[in-house]
Amino acid sequence: QIPKDPTQRWLRELTALSQQLQQVHPNVLAKILKQRTVYQNEEIVVIDKPYGLPVHGGPGIKNCIADVLPILAKMLENMKAEPLHLCHRLDKETTGVMVLARSKEAAEKIRLLFKTRQVEKIYWAIVLGDPDPVEGVVEIPIVEKEVQSHQSHYKMTLAPNYRLCPEDGKVMKIRKNRNAERAVTRYRRLAGASACSLLELQPITGVKHQIRVHLAYGLGCPILGDHKYSHWSKLAPQKLPELTLRRLKLEQSKARHLPLHLHAHRLCLPLGQPLDFVCKLPPFFQKTLRKLELDIPKD
Repeated sequence: QIPKDPTQRWLRELTALSQQLQQVHPNVLAKILKQRTVYQNEEIVVIDKPYGLPVHGGPGIKNCIADVLPILAKMLENMKAEPLHLCHRLDKETTGVMVLARSKEAAEKIRLLFKTRQVEKIYWAIVLGDPDPVEGVVEIPIVEKEVQSHQSHYKMTLAPNYRLCPEDGKVMKIRKNRNAERAVTRYRRLAGASACSLLELQPITGVKHQIRVHLAYGLGCPILGDHKYSHWSKLAPQKLPELTLRRLKLEQSKARHLPLHLHAHRLCLPLGQPLDFVCKLPPFFQKTLRKLELDIPKD
């Protein structure tokens, strides 16, 4: 039953985003990934990762990319193909460029490129609010902490090396958190409208949930649909500005259905000659941009 009302239809599409790939047979999932292959050579296969598909398995996860790599390899080559290997990871909700390797050696080589920060990664995200300044670098270490609330859970959070002295407002160095990892994210605003902004992001380091944490807690601009990092102490749907809700034709009670708007747009891999891969925005992301009247940059 497809609802006639466009708002209801849009809501139905959003709700289905996360669920659909968990329902399919692994062979069907491998076929979907094969159709989403954007490049391949004798060393690598590059796919456009769909929304809501985890890279690794875990509790309650029926389908993940890691599990279907042997099937995908056979579909791409022949029956005797060696399984593909993961080189890096994207969050379950992140879409876009993902590199797989055809051999263990190639995977190790590419993992080293990621580790030594030789891979250039560009993401696009829709965020709430306007970053101030509109362009800059967030360099604040990140650490994992347990959130003590009625429902205890873990989140990544900032572990700054500096704070403002309450007496005179001067910057003071504070003791480093031993477990914190260095994290650096470049950002610039591409467009702004409807109490939201479209940002281009370049993570220089690769800490878990880095972009989400730097935007939410460092800049005070959480990613649209990031229900985990829009608050600290509770697990609750993101609270959206009135104007944003109006443009999206959503009620606040339905905000929980909004997907995370974070897309791995471009990746440059220096393998021999530099290889440049671009994945265009998924339809739901494009639709949100249109509804919010955010202008898509031409590139």
